[in-house]
Amino acid sequence: MELLPTNIQTTNPDFIANKKALEQQIHQWRERLALVKKGGGDEHAKKHTSRGKLFVRDRINKLIDSQSSFLEFSTLAAWEMYDNQAPCAGIVTGIGIINRQPCIIIANDATVKGGTYFPMAVKKHIRAQEIAMENGLPTIYLVDSGGAFLPLQAELFPDKDHFGRTFYNQAQMSSMGIPQISVVMGSCTAGGAYVPAMCDENVIVEGAGTIFLGGPPLVKAATGEEVTADELGGARVHCSISGVTDHYAKNDEEALEITRNIISHLNYGEKVKINRLSPEDPAYDPAEIYGIIPKDPRIPYDVREIIARIVDGSRFHEFKADYATSIVTGFSHIWGYPVGVVANNGVLFSESALKAAHFIELCDQRNVPLVFLQNITGFMVGKKYENEGIAKHGAKMVMAVSLAHVPKFTVIIGNSYGAGNYGMCGRGYAPRQLWMWPNSKIAVMGGEQAANVLLTVKNDQLEKKKGAKLSAKEEVEFKKPILDKYAIESSAYFSTSRIWDDGIIDPKDTRQTLGLGISASLYKDWGHKVKGVFRM
Repeated sequence: MELLPTNIQTTNPDFIANKKALEQQIHQWRERLALVKKGGGDEHAKKHTSRGKLFVRDRINKLIDSQSSFLEFSTLAAWEMYDNQAPCAGIVTGIGIINRQPCIIIANDATVKGGTYFPMAVKKHIRAQEIAMENGLPTIYLVDSGGAFLPLQAELFPDKDHFGRTFYNQAQMSSMGIPQISVVMGSCTAGGAYVPAMCDENVIVEGAGTIFLGGPPLVKAATGEEVTADELGGARVHCSISGVTDHYAKNDEEALEITRNIISHLNYGEKVKINRLSPEDPAYDPAEIYGIIPKDPRIPYDVREIIARIVDGSRFHEFKADYATSIVTGFSHIWGYPVGVVANNGVLFSESALKAAHFIELCDQRNVPLVFLQNITGFMVGKKYENEGIAKHGAKMVMAVSLAHVPKFTVIIGNSYGAGNYGMCGRGYAPRQLWMWPNSKIAVMGGEQAANVLLTVKNDQLEKKKGAKLSAKEEVEFKKPILDKYAIESSAYFSTSRIWDDGIIDPKDTRQTLGLGISASLYKDWGHKVKGVFRM
């Protein structure tokens, strides 16, 4: 396989300027991560530790194998939502390795409003279960929640993808043979009591864990009976009397060790056999990505320079290298796993769509996972291209992406606009995981294009009604609120806050993120290809 050449000069002034600009964005991202990881703040943290509890990320770190990585999802969920009352949406989710077994972990942060569920917490919980079902991963629930956040109940209770869906998913996961373990480390109240009730095995912590459909205040109001939380649904009750839980732990540490032992006896393993090679670091430093990405997103660059800093040995067997050069396709390896890479190198034309569709079908035929590197402003527009049938050719690419049975992974490394998002395996096309870089943008189109489209419509309306158009000054004033709105709503933070992606990542960590995702995809059969290769 060919070594990708590089033309990067790290002493070049443009490289240095690009590096500085992206480093500033990454610094801002890290500051925001550090802020939300503090949870509900010092006062709530003190109350939490006074009860002998570990913080949510400390629990996860003690649960997973030492020296392993936790692939966290949507850390900035609910960013700048709910008056910033719900950092991380009050819940931590991700993939962790426990006794060499990749597992989904769903853990409440009780320092954030008592671990109650905001609407985005429900969405984040459900997304983690979707990843578990897609990949066949055992799921661990670290429960410490007061249930639904009542002031927002209308936004999280009655609809199809609201709180009840989490228990529906638990039933579906059980039917798929996916192991589910709950560790009750705090409150487990009302509908939340069904989390352990629907799991395979349960651990509960003495003096901290409680499970009940109705807490002491509700019991007193409904029946007049006075009872403590521990008497109603504590560890001793559920381990010795009700049988709702199976393992009694004296503290968080013991509960987590019991859970590790449970995982070691699952008799669970990989379902997909893949021709994996020995992993090899890229020949070029992934940190050089910082200087490759232009600080002005309108400036083009060769996406092969990015590929060379992600794939094993920087080796890449390119497919149709001389045809439709605005898209780059080819075979490589990440962490030793074979991958097919589809990466934007400009706008999509008819021939770009045909080339991509052909390559995607080849990967589907060969059982090779797909990696999409998105930096796309969309498909080419204009009379010439419409006459050539760009809509039908773009549809072929969308069809190939939609029907590919192999795992798909998408990283938005720049722009993700319009139908280009669709063709390049956006969220609606079921990538196993979708990640964004801090510099990335996502919207139906760029802000300037949107403002000009709306300006044209406005001027056409005025001309029909009054025979006049806006002045130059009025045009600037008309466009400003549109540009401001698009600047906010197209940012990576706006996207990740609403869980349109699985999180923002450091560009130099892209290889590790993809490697973890591919390795986790091997625990459920990928199914079978349903058609042959249609040569485009």
